[in-house]
Amino acid sequence: MKNNRYLIPLMLIFSLFFLWAISSNLLPTMIRQLMKTCELNAFEASFTETAYWLAYFIFPIPIAMYMKRFSYKSGIIFGLLLAAAGGLLFFPAAIIKSYWAYLCIFFIIATGMCFLETAANPYVTVLGSPETASRRLNLAQSFNGLGAFVSAMFLSKLVLSGQHYTRESLPQDYPGGWDAYIQFETDAMKMPYLFLAILLILIAVIIFFSRLPSIPEEEQKDSSAPLINFGVLRRRHLRWGVISQFFYNGGQTAINSLFLVYCCLYVGIPESQATTFFGIYMLAFLLGRWIGTGLMARFRPQSMLMVYAIINVVLCGVIMFYGGMVGLYAMIGVSFFMSIMYPTQFALAITDLGKDTKSGSAFLVMAIIGNACLPQLTAYFMNHNPETYAMAYAVPLVCFVFCAYYGWKGYRVVD
Repeated sequence: MKNNRYLIPLMLIFSLFFLWAISSNLLPTMIRQLMKTCELNAFEASFTETAYWLAYFIFPIPIAMYMKRFSYKSGIIFGLLLAAAGGLLFFPAAIIKSYWAYLCIFFIIATGMCFLETAANPYVTVLGSPETASRRLNLAQSFNGLGAFVSAMFLSKLVLSGQHYTRESLPQDYPGGWDAYIQFETDAMKMPYLFLAILLILIAVIIFFSRLPSIPEEEQKDSSAPLINFGVLRRRHLRWGVISQFFYNGGQTAINSLFLVYCCLYVGIPESQATTFFGIYMLAFLLGRWIGTGLMARFRPQSMLMVYAIINVVLCGVIMFYGGMVGLYAMIGVSFFMSIMYPTQFALAITDLGKDTKSGSAFLVMAIIGNACLPQLTAYFMNHNPETYAMAYAVPLVCFVFCAYYGWKGYRVVD
């Protein structure tokens, strides 16, 4: 009976994983597109990631305080509507055509998505048996993988035209000249975000009229308890979880965000073919989530985390020393083995936190700040050392070493 009571709420929460995956996995496409429309190099365009993920560092604590004061449901609805408003701002931004305007929009969208992520991850872990929390969160995150695949394989093709001209290389007979070309490429960015905004508003309405069950910590509120408990960081397994999430997020985004740049600039693949490879890359991630969730019925999550992370260390080494198409295929392998890392580390890190689960969740979401700095470090090395560009993948290699340690020892609850 209890499991049936949780079925519909879980499906609604799973839809949130799909939505924020579409948003975050459009960023690599937008980086490539902004290099055209705003005339940026790869390093400059990579600050698109910084603007997006900076919100995940600034807002998780205020969001956790808000949800502790009110509820998960109210936080989810507000986040959906805020992200939808950000998506609709692409229409006035297409008139302004300025890089700073896009950075502001990505920050707004990310703030809304931060509400969803701060709420959804811990909510999934408590709607059911604690023993299956890691498996349940991996199942939820498989919808994240589905959103990533849809974004990479289909929405990216709506944005990227396959043409990449500079002022010098634009054909003289191009209708309307440079301004018309830039307007065409700028307008292409609007439709995916209009689609996303409509979907966000629709889900917000459905959740508003739905009954999401309260969880024990919401039913037993203590008015004297602080809205956020910084002392929870004294828990060793959470502290190491935050560190590991910082490096995992940075390593994953370093590979994701530069994937299309790597294909087009360094391997020489046309945009149309590169987006197909990007779809395959995200399909590998989705398959990894599904297969990994099934394997967790037989193997310990922490053991799988350690083994998968070690394999990715090796694959990053392959990218570094071979580059080119070999490196591209190795990235697809990395995507498969990255798939279980975020939800597994998250579930292990909030184990045994009880009433401090929201606080722990906030700190884990803040660890996404790794996305705002490590991809830029990778892009800097690639941009300033074009002849040895593949060596930049030493950055994600180091990141996966931290993930391997967490699966080996860091996850243990010792205090």
